[in-house]
Amino acid sequence: MLYNLGRYILLLRLAFKKPEKFSVYWAEVMREMVSVGIGSLGIVAIISVFIGAVATIQTAFQLVSDFIPKTIVGTITRDSTILEFSPTISALVLAGRVGSSIASQIGTMRVTEQIDALEIMGVNAPGYLISPKIIAGVIMIPFLTIISIFLGLIGGYIACAASNEVSPSDYITGLTDGFKVIILQVSMVKATAFGFIITSICAYQGFYTSGGALEVGQSATKGVVYSCIMILFADLVISRIML
Repeated sequence: MLYNLGRYILLLRLAFKKPEKFSVYWAEVMREMVSVGIGSLGIVAIISVFIGAVATIQTAFQLVSDFIPKTIVGTITRDSTILEFSPTISALVLAGRVGSSIASQIGTMRVTEQIDALEIMGVNAPGYLISPKIIAGVIMIPFLTIISIFLGLIGGYIACAASNEVSPSDYITGLTDGFKVIILQVSMVKATAFGFIITSICAYQGFYTSGGALEVGQSATKGVVYSCIMILFADLVISRIML
């Protein structure tokens, strides 16, 4: 464990060395941002709408007392969506979609000796291959989380409009009642940390792949599994510190 942690830290150190040519790195960052952000927008949107709708329906089902105002459904849905559902569940999905892709790409380059060729040419392979992916993940996953929050709340509104449990007006009143900025701040901190975790861990697994096609698949699987575990651990730590 300590060996892998040390190798992971040294790889990140190499990844963020001063680049040889900024224009090449900039083009790679833009390409990765499109891949991570635009490429993941569809799946994040679909999941967010359904999660928001389900959270609203289940909250309304549990709050059956006449002494509890119906507006509390909107408040609970808002806070749970912003704090937990959008950043964490979106990150777990992106770990499978983005993380496996990163590990497979870099792992394939390793087993086909493309990384060795870059190093022979004097290119900083970790910097060229890994740092653009990490930067793109840290920038785009918070943006995807914001979109996920917005669509999740819309999904809750659709659920209210389609059922008789809570009126849409009560739901909207609950959304605007007692909002605290710290909730959104915690969500953005989580999303940024999750973006770094997904990209860096999966890139590490891919970079140190050895063998053939079978090992590339194993590296992708390990990257996704370890990323999900660290996402949940970081979720706990950030919530404990900031809330």
